[in-house]
Amino acid sequence: MQNINLTHHFLIAMPSMVDSVFSKTLTYICEHNEQGALGLVINRPTDLTLEKLFQQLDIPQREDQRDSVSVLFGGPVQLDCGFVLHQPVGQWQSTLAVNQEVGLTTSLDILKAIASSEGPDQAIVALGYAGWEAGQIEQEMAQNAWLSVPASLDVIFELSSEEKLPAAMQLLGVNFSNLSNEVGHA
Repeated sequence: MQNINLTHHFLIAMPSMVDSVFSKTLTYICEHNEQGALGLVINRPTDLTLEKLFQQLDIPQREDQRDSVSVLFGGPVQLDCGFVLHQPVGQWQSTLAVNQEVGLTTSLDILKAIASSEGPDQAIVALGYAGWEAGQIEQEMAQNAWLSVPASLDVIFELSSEEKLPAAMQLLGVNFSNLSNEVGHA
């Protein structure tokens, strides 16, 4: 399991996940290499809306763009930083291209563009991210903490937060309620 690359995959927290931060989460892996992994939890909305975030950042918003969409809890690392997962990748000041279709941007220019209806076609905004040191994610998978499946853009951008985890499980052909908390071998 040492040479896996989970970039553009979902991590599905197993029912045995005792860490309340990641319990019942669906995490999209934006980068996975020999230094570790970076991902965003994409199914945990916060009480903060996009409209309130724009107000806090003094970003003017078009009247017809007042948005009650929730900002997501992206993970426990750098909770004071915003991360925008979007498609297409575009030309923003600070973007990690996950692949040819998806980018992860941390610069303010993309939020200003979203507020003025000039942003990417699809985007989700999160505060914080999930990070793993080199080899950590592989070790956690070996301990049965996560399931992985190639990511679906429809799941990321088209579904509500509540629908994302069951939809990712369907990609595996598994019903979440059928998973056991017990770890063992057949």
